[in-house]
Amino acid sequence: MKKKQKTFSNKKLNFSSGILILENGQVFRGIGLGYDGVATGEVCFNTSITGYQEIISDPSYSGQIINFTFPHIGNVGTNEEDHESDKIWTKGVIFNAEITSPSNYRALKNLDSWLKKHKIVGLTGIDTRSLTNFIRDNGAPKGTIEINKSGKLNIKKLLNKSKRWHGLNGLDLAKNVSTKSKYNWSNFKTWKKETGFQKNKKKNLNIIAIDYGIKKNILRYFSNHNCKIVVVPCDTSANDIINLKPDGVFLSNGPGDPAATGKYAVKIIKELINLNVPIFGICLGHQLLALALNAKTKKMKLGHRGANHPVKNLVTDKVEITSQNHGFEVIKESLPKNVIITHKSLFDGSIEGIRLKNKPAFSVQYHPEANPGPQDSQYLFDQFIKEIKKHAKKKRH
Repeated sequence: MKKKQKTFSNKKLNFSSGILILENGQVFRGIGLGYDGVATGEVCFNTSITGYQEIISDPSYSGQIINFTFPHIGNVGTNEEDHESDKIWTKGVIFNAEITSPSNYRALKNLDSWLKKHKIVGLTGIDTRSLTNFIRDNGAPKGTIEINKSGKLNIKKLLNKSKRWHGLNGLDLAKNVSTKSKYNWSNFKTWKKETGFQKNKKKNLNIIAIDYGIKKNILRYFSNHNCKIVVVPCDTSANDIINLKPDGVFLSNGPGDPAATGKYAVKIIKELINLNVPIFGICLGHQLLALALNAKTKKMKLGHRGANHPVKNLVTDKVEITSQNHGFEVIKESLPKNVIITHKSLFDGSIEGIRLKNKPAFSVQYHPEANPGPQDSQYLFDQFIKEIKKHAKKKRH
């Protein structure tokens, strides 16, 4: 039986009054959308032109308010399949133009309704270019959004909230967003237009994924490679991980300050490195691997968030266009001599990938699974699988 296509009304949505106040007192007045309420966080910008549902549902945005530089957000609606996490951790969203009725065959809900459902505060109708320029020149500020039907907005109170918020430095958010108990991934592979999500029926390798805020599309890529994936909480001990008999361990992406998460994560990762377990890290996982190798991290003045970041692979001498979302980086000068830098950003020269010389461990700062974004870096999953098989062969001899 053919599924009935959902239709949407073209009438204008009833929006509330909205305001954004930065910690320096700068005020942006606009129209509220999504959930009526107050949200305080770090205001950052994302330059992607597609994939807003995946961006908003990425746990790495916990503690942040996303300013979208692309003006038309919401035009393909939302669906039940493109969530990167079951719970939405983003604090708030900012758009330039009013949300239009969705025009996409997969759309089930208007973005405004979806934001309300997930209690995400939104603001539209402001000069997002001006806000982006401010962030570019001054770094990501602390800010507060309030959406209020009555229009009564207490600027002084909101400014105090922005100023008093602690910020992301020194903040461990991985424990907030991580799974509370281990689970087996459902084995769904990446989405295809012809078939949708299909299940992987082969489980040739056992991957243990440490969840610091993992995106579902990363798990789908492992399913593409015939892996069984067990996802474990971020503070799971090395001994408990080894008892699950991993062929390889994955260190996931996630939010917050890597140095704060490292207080418990570094010891675990160090033990896994010493046991010669193949390790692959992405984003926060990359930073944590570096910390476990005795390197240091720092907050960036201007983080990388978008689907158009050029990265040079220093091994192949090729350039990859990558999807990124991070506000901290590994300090180059702090890396020990047994670590090779494999990738660097062509925007600012920051480290985008490392490999340990004498152990089967490597990581990248960007997102090879994209979603949204280009797929230039999918080879890294193949590289990890090859590393696992090579390591298994060595163990047999």
